[in-house]
Amino acid sequence: MSDQPLSPRPEARNPRGFGDRRGRDLIAERRLIARVSAVYERWGFEPLETPAFEYADALGKFLPDDDRPNAGVFALQDDPEDEGVGSWMALRYDHTAPLARYAAQNWETLPKPFRRYAYGPVWRNEKPGPGRFREFVQCDADTVGSDRPETDAEIIAMAGEGLIAAGLAPDQAVIRVSNRKLFDGLFEAGGVTDPVQRLTALRAVDKFDRLGWEGVSALLGEGRLDESGDYTKGAGLSPRVIGTLEAFLSSATQPGLDRAAVLDAVSGAGDLGAAGAQALAELSAIDRALSAMGVSQDAVRFDPTIVRGLEYYTGAVFEAELLLPTTDDKGRPVRFGSIGGGGRYDDLVARFTGASLPATGFSFGVSRLAAALKAAGRAETDVRGPVVVIVFSDDDMKTYLDAGSELRAAGIAAEVYLGRAGMKAQMKYADRRGAPAVVILGGDEISAGQVTIKDLDAGRALAANLADNAAWKAQRPGQRVVPRADLVSTLREIIDGSSINVPPVS
Repeated sequence: MSDQPLSPRPEARNPRGFGDRRGRDLIAERRLIARVSAVYERWGFEPLETPAFEYADALGKFLPDDDRPNAGVFALQDDPEDEGVGSWMALRYDHTAPLARYAAQNWETLPKPFRRYAYGPVWRNEKPGPGRFREFVQCDADTVGSDRPETDAEIIAMAGEGLIAAGLAPDQAVIRVSNRKLFDGLFEAGGVTDPVQRLTALRAVDKFDRLGWEGVSALLGEGRLDESGDYTKGAGLSPRVIGTLEAFLSSATQPGLDRAAVLDAVSGAGDLGAAGAQALAELSAIDRALSAMGVSQDAVRFDPTIVRGLEYYTGAVFEAELLLPTTDDKGRPVRFGSIGGGGRYDDLVARFTGASLPATGFSFGVSRLAAALKAAGRAETDVRGPVVVIVFSDDDMKTYLDAGSELRAAGIAAEVYLGRAGMKAQMKYADRRGAPAVVILGGDEISAGQVTIKDLDAGRALAANLADNAAWKAQRPGQRVVPRADLVSTLREIIDGSSINVPPVS
């Protein structure tokens, strides 16, 4: 016997911020992608797929340390190249930076403007939280090569249509819009010229909906200690500039104002400089375009507290906020807030080419929206599993396998139960799979050339209205015996007539 110590068994656990998805949850995400992608295509956007990894310098806005660029992203070092120095690669943080790289690499051959959509997982090396993951799915649409404000308006209107396609009623979400140039003007007037200080201040304002003015003012000043004990260093703005920002935000966030009235309130809040005046002109053009497309004031609102956290935004910014009440698994209210966002990023492609190329886009947080719908009791309930063929005897396995093959050939999802449990456990298995029906081919059915089919949906509905077990046994709800030749047609009738009739998932 070996004296070597046994290796400890690994603990089966997920890395923090990474989740497993199966069955119903995964199908829910795929349906959201299919529905939103259909909206994008209807608006004339073509699909584009870029690799999961990009060279880290393409994601440079997130990399404060050139020697170890893994803050904010998950990075690794590639094999040394010809010059003997390995290049850092990082999992994509979003779909926007890869688009900028692709546009710079292929601009000469692309239609201009270039309209594309993309979906797939992205990865962020950040602190996870409720509904916030390190790996999640996004579904984006962007237009590269147009500086017209109407392009922003089109993206916003399309995003609103995507929210409806995802299953939200018009009053269950709102898209809030602003323009980063408003703050550029305020900073210029206040003498705030340091880019890092400006960005820190913008990130503070971006937390206005979550922290309120008290929390934001602390972050605009020296800093803030949060509930967990973590300290966030502030922007270090002067009290005068902080007071100006407070007056600006309070005048611009009065309830009940339509888009034009918000712009009037903002313009009268103080000196916005040339950049602020340009922002107001762009927002006014967006408002006119939205109105021309029939987008209501309730669906899209102007809200200058929206700044978005990413450094690359240069103009209009927008954020989709979920208004649907949500609760956690213990029934406690939980706020999801943003379920998507975007804006204009006219300088991102210039990182590769040196020449400014205007661009704007919007991104749905598919995983976040799916989690929010589930928390609101709006999870997909019409997910249907396969028909299950019950197995009684190894001697009749060919009969069961033939039945499964016949159903699949007819376009009906079906599986033969290949465990070793008895009939009761097999019925429970079929119920857990969400099967519309089970096929029973016992010895009596086989010898008589018949098949017994249990319509599980009908059985559940009828059983709920029967008072006792004896009545259930007498009526055998949802059960029928048909000739074996009628197997396919009977199951198709059951599936097509079910109250849970599921469209195919693209």
